[in-house]
Amino acid sequence: MAAGLLLSSAIAALFATAVPATDPSTGIVDPPPDRIVIKIATVNGSGCPQGTAAVAVSPDNTAFTVTYSDYLAQIGGNADPTAFRKNCQLNLIVHVPQGFTYAIASADYRGFASLQPGANAVQRASYYFQGSSNTVFKNHPFRGPYSDNWQATDTTEWAQLVWSPCGVQRNFNINTEIRVGAGTSDPTKSSFMTMDSTDGDISTVYQLAWKECPES
Repeated sequence: MAAGLLLSSAIAALFATAVPATDPSTGIVDPPPDRIVIKIATVNGSGCPQGTAAVAVSPDNTAFTVTYSDYLAQIGGNADPTAFRKNCQLNLIVHVPQGFTYAIASADYRGFASLQPGANAVQRASYYFQGSSNTVFKNHPFRGPYSDNWQATDTTEWAQLVWSPCGVQRNFNINTEIRVGAGTSDPTKSSFMTMDSTDGDISTVYQLAWKECPES
């Protein structure tokens, strides 16, 4: 009987060590105690169909990059009437080290735009934590004639950062949008704006700001 109990205990211990630990608040398996880990909960929007967006964390864990491969808004010519606006909302699960919180301090966006004379475009982004009423909005307008790569940077002052609540798991939302307007341009000619580069991907880098949570 004793031998059976010892065998059962040994098997239980073996399974306990073999099963990776999971953070119940994030669902992330074996989260490291000393660095940030990010994974996508959901990706929704006309600018990021399934399988066309991915997130990678920098080696020093102070930034992450979102890559897109199908993010294009256009108007005029033979464009679909609904194609003038595209958006993508990323809902991110973020594991942070114990005792710290974070906010997005800056973001860099890049792409290409071809705007006819009289046409216009805007790149817009909003940032907020799930369940929070605090939202930061940033807009970057462009006007035709324009045919070149574009870059936009969002920066937020320290006092205006929207911080993740200490000790509470809240998914972080980033909602980006590109919109093209015909304005006074020739409606038979196409204008477009895209978040991509020559190889079809755009690197959107988000810089993280950190602060220590007060002791409870």
